[in-house]
Amino acid sequence: MNSTSRYLWVIGLLLIFLTAKAETIGCVTTAWKLIGANHKVCVEAFHDPRVPGVTCHVSQARTGGVSGSFGLAQDPSQFSLACRQTGPIVLPAKLPKDETVFSEDTSILFKETRIVRMWDEANRTLVYVAVSRKLIDGAPANSISTVPVMPWGGR
Repeated sequence: MNSTSRYLWVIGLLLIFLTAKAETIGCVTTAWKLIGANHKVCVEAFHDPRVPGVTCHVSQARTGGVSGSFGLAQDPSQFSLACRQTGPIVLPAKLPKDETVFSEDTSILFKETRIVRMWDEANRTLVYVAVSRKLIDGAPANSISTVPVMPWGGR
């Protein structure tokens, strides 16, 4: 393994550890399937790994049927995102202008939902944008949520 490959491997490993891990809150069946899992929409929650005090919820469509039961189905690029302040927000000393905070594969090949945090310094607001890596009719599906950085509680 040459030094460039080793460097890229280490960067990839670091990105895996720095992105948030989601907790499934629950799922709602949207279509019953005779064979295999039902089609559904699932809601997951994750905490921003570098900004304590922010929790995001993302809902995503999940394909059922036989292929969905075995993890081989391609989930549709349909999702929604809501992020809120859930505790005191502590900004790190050096917050990147934008950073991937969550990533989840939505098919076995080349498709994922990615959530990127951006910092709007002028408005002291964290901006979270969810995008699909697969283009749909020339543009990726996307959703946005903002969290203004304000004091927590009655202080």
